[in-house]
Amino acid sequence: MINAVFHPITRLGQASLLLGEVFSNILRGRIRWKEVFKQIYDQGVQSLVIVMLVSFACGAVLAMQARVTMERFGAKEFIAQLVVLSLVRELTPVFTALVFSGKSGAGMASELGTMSVNNQIQATRTLGVDPVEFLVVPRMIACFFVLPLLVVIGELVGIFGGYVIAVWEARIPGSYYISQTINAVGYIDFFTGFSKVFFFSILIGWISCFQGFFTSGGSLGVGRFTTKAVALCYVAVIVSNTILTKIILTFWGN
Repeated sequence: MINAVFHPITRLGQASLLLGEVFSNILRGRIRWKEVFKQIYDQGVQSLVIVMLVSFACGAVLAMQARVTMERFGAKEFIAQLVVLSLVRELTPVFTALVFSGKSGAGMASELGTMSVNNQIQATRTLGVDPVEFLVVPRMIACFFVLPLLVVIGELVGIFGGYVIAVWEARIPGSYYISQTINAVGYIDFFTGFSKVFFFSILIGWISCFQGFFTSGGSLGVGRFTTKAVALCYVAVIVSNTILTKIILTFWGN
């Protein structure tokens, strides 16, 4: 009973200390940029194809549903606005963060977890290398750069998915759809969705690296901690999205 109460508090304290070490290394300029660029490549390649697939399908499905609904009210010309605003403000940032958690987040957790159970993390300390600087900082910085880039690509692909359905099924002229899309999106619409991505990237990198860094229990532990990392990332993204959306709409809802 006591362990059930104090264990989560202990883990939260460990996670906070790890995040503090990461920021301390960054502020002191202790960044291994070669490792950062390697992680950017690895994380981006791991997630790019599935992000594009999910985004295209999301935009296409939105356009299909919008066509059916809008035609009932004779407002088929507003399909472009519905698709682009839904994608830019909410759907693409959240879906991309979830996909990124399942691909790159799981990859980071399992990689660090394997190193942890094989005592490779402890070995880096023996060699006089700070494992947080060498292993965690590059991965978290890479998350901070990769996820926003994936979101922008996802938004463009999702808009294209909506364009395909609108032109082929709804028979909307392509030039009209493009002009309506451009006119529908303002700076505040893009900002409300894109600003949340940076919070998502920090949460995903932090949770994934923490679970991997403190993995125990051998090979079975790697699978258990990786699964926990992905589940916690999903919860963190969904909960933080709700909170951030409420804050953003409170101040910039108009």
